Amino acid sequence: MLKDITIGQHFPGNSPVHRLDPRIKILATIAYVVFLFLATNAVGLVLSIAMVLALYVVAQIPLKMLKKSLKPMIPIIIFTVILNLFFITGDGDPLFRVWKISVYTEGIMFCIVMIVRILCLISGTSLLTYTTSPIQLTDGLERLMKPLNVVKFPVHEMAMMMTIALRFIPTLIEETDKIISAQKSRGAMLDSGSFTDRVKALVPILIPLFISAFRRADELATAMECRCYHGGANRTRLKQLKITSNDIICTAVCVVAFGVIFATRFFFTPLI
Repeated sequence: MLKDITIGQHFPGNSPVHRLDPRIKILATIAYVVFLFLATNAVGLVLSIAMVLALYVVAQIPLKMLKKSLKPMIPIIIFTVILNLFFITGDGDPLFRVWKISVYTEGIMFCIVMIVRILCLISGTSLLTYTTSPIQLTDGLERLMKPLNVVKFPVHEMAMMMTIALRFIPTLIEETDKIISAQKSRGAMLDSGSFTDRVKALVPILIPLFISAFRRADELATAMECRCYHGGANRTRLKQLKITSNDIICTAVCVVAFGVIFATRFFFTPLI
């Protein structure tokens, strides 16, 4: 399961999505999340799914990577389905009853909408890290938050911390997998026993993981100090961010797609 988590990974490429300005990709991702929650009917949700799938095809990211990124979300999806299916009530008669709990049509519709939104949310945000290197992501975030410099907000430091945290997710996952394998080789029973036993078995995993995380953070800080890193003051960049024709075309396509998704609210019956 840990190997299936692909959040924070970057897959180099030369597709139109990879070549997009990171600022455009960050803003487009935020806009996609907003319009995804504005889509309340079947047509809007289908268009949202089609849009993210089309972007994966254009970015030349294998769909198996999309499957791997969604697989760890299965427990959350199941929990969401149970929570909404049995606790959302409707105006009419229930479809059926489970013990003393009634299941309504509104609950089923709400579950479908939430499942689609969760899947599209993970897929869309994962595409941002798949096609954007950590350096580009840092530069893009810093440029977007640059107006906050007026109020003395540490823009560069904040962008750097966010990017490092995102970049360290795959590293910590790999470290966790190594620790689990080492504990199993020593006879640790991590996959058997009662729920209480499994929770107690996490202690020998979490302690080495925290120690490893602190050690990596200290090594990173030492490496940055050795290279005379002192924030964004007078910092130069090897590659300057520039808006190209590719950015303008892709932005126009995204604006049209978002406009169509939003327009479905006025022409089709909402599911919830």
